[in-house]
Amino acid sequence: MSEPLPELTIGELSRRSGVATSALRFYERQGLISSRRTSGNQRRYPRAALRLVAFIRASHHLGIPLEVIGGVLDLLPAGTAPDHEFWRRASACWSAELNKRIEQLECMRDRFTECIGCGCLSFEQCALVNPGDVLAAKGPGAARLITD
Repeated sequence: MSEPLPELTIGELSRRSGVATSALRFYERQGLISSRRTSGNQRRYPRAALRLVAFIRASHHLGIPLEVIGGVLDLLPAGTAPDHEFWRRASACWSAELNKRIEQLECMRDRFTECIGCGCLSFEQCALVNPGDVLAAKGPGAARLITD
């Protein structure tokens, strides 16, 4: 059995990670992963890129923006793969962000349920359908078209 190569081509990284080569190129343009170029200008990725891509995909599936993921990856020493401790610390960061999103979604759900529950869908009363309505004080109807 042969030793694994110290570096991966973009095709190998794509096959092993399940991520399209176009996405890998995008990650590289965004500074999330890096490669070196051969004399033939082909990309070669360190084996640590597999774990980086796994981290990026897992974080992104949680809804974490790539910019935020990149900020966390900037804390990782160059050329190293995320280890268990790194994943734990990042998870703690993501946990706070996810809890905040859950709270926002629950609030939206409750407002939506109240709106559907009353059935009003009133532009005058419903903050969900018409938030911040300044013309509601003028009463129902087309306030801008009604002249006294």
